[in-house]
Amino acid sequence: MTSRRNFINKSFAIAIGSMTLPSFIRFRGVHEDLGVQLYTFRHAMLEDPKETLSKVAELGIKYLESAMSDRGLYYGLTPIEMRDTCKVLGLALKSGHVLLDSNWLNTMDQAAQADQEYVICSSLPTKGQYIDNYLRVADAFNKAGEDCKKLGLKFGYHNHGYEFETDEGQVLYDVLLENTDPSLVYMEIDLGWVVMGGKNPIDYFKKYPGRFPLWHLKDMSLLKGVSTELGKGDLNISESLRNADLSGVKYIFLEQEEYANNAFDSIGYNINYLAKLSY
Repeated sequence: MTSRRNFINKSFAIAIGSMTLPSFIRFRGVHEDLGVQLYTFRHAMLEDPKETLSKVAELGIKYLESAMSDRGLYYGLTPIEMRDTCKVLGLALKSGHVLLDSNWLNTMDQAAQADQEYVICSSLPTKGQYIDNYLRVADAFNKAGEDCKKLGLKFGYHNHGYEFETDEGQVLYDVLLENTDPSLVYMEIDLGWVVMGGKNPIDYFKKYPGRFPLWHLKDMSLLKGVSTELGKGDLNISESLRNADLSGVKYIFLEQEEYANNAFDSIGYNINYLAKLSY
């Protein structure tokens, strides 16, 4: 007998799947479909990754970015299983969050097997909120970019809020941008965390045009200090989308860290919000 929970999930998926995806994804140079960072569905992915991916596909999502988990880079699936499962469902695994650590060679090998395009470092490999550390990190990123290029991969970095702190009058995120090779290190800008760091994403698009081929489109509430559904926080979403071409974006991944109800409801809400957005 179908449980009430399963019935609701299936009904919701059907409703969302019938939506027309938002027009902003048809910008020049931007692929035609939305992506999602699978950290959004982290609990469900650990419980049943294949079933969860099927539900994600039913939402109308086409591109995926994975995240590290207690069961590895692909939630207990091998890189080949992840790749093949996505293909069957009409999904494409474009990116994955990883660490730049002692397992780096294996990490790259798995990403290549999974047919990823990008390998994104999700946190600084060395700690220290001062310029000298960020210069060391920039050197490490340039080297990692060279490593990835040899395997047909692209290396990048995903910001949080702490990179926008200053040392000796310099914004530390700017130190990274100015000391990494744009042909080797691709920036994935998390718009919500930029706002939480006290900055405006548009200023970065203007100062460093073309440096941000990947986005995390995520709203954040400055008052509550948490991720929220689109339009409920302090990110100027319309302004960001109007400047998408300037940023150089290729893939836009929705991400939801906290939810009003659950992950599927939140992503459905976000898709619906974007479908109705006028900018």
